[in-house]
Amino acid sequence: MTVNGQPRKVVLEPRVTLLDTLRERLGLTGTKKGCDRGECGACTVLVDGERVKSCLTLAVMRQGAEVTTVEGLARGEELHPVQEAFIRHDAFQCGACTPGQIMSAVACIGEGHAGSEAEIREWMSGNLCRCAAYQNIVAAVADAAKEVRR
Repeated sequence: MTVNGQPRKVVLEPRVTLLDTLRERLGLTGTKKGCDRGECGACTVLVDGERVKSCLTLAVMRQGAEVTTVEGLARGEELHPVQEAFIRHDAFQCGACTPGQIMSAVACIGEGHAGSEAEIREWMSGNLCRCAAYQNIVAAVADAAKEVRR
């Protein structure tokens, strides 16, 4: 598979999740392990441009795929517009959900589902925040959507 633009070859047992592959085999610890059941969204990454909960995906199922993690969003020192908006709007508290929220927000905007607060809330609903920073997250997604559309 290609991870953050770099071809990666990993020999794995068939039962290893994409999440464990990213964190334990490739050292990309930005993707967080939350519930390990697909309920919280902390492990959200993009696979071929679509958001995926990596704890529910076996790595062998993603052979040949393009995987993007939170580490792959920035271009050198230049943060992705969603990352910048999360900082501007203080859209994180403890940070446990932040990488998954950011990756889901990138997909939400890319899918064209950031037209209103209600739409953002609906399409981001698979990502939970234990600190309840939802108002700031929604504001950050709306702000980033304007920036991305320019």
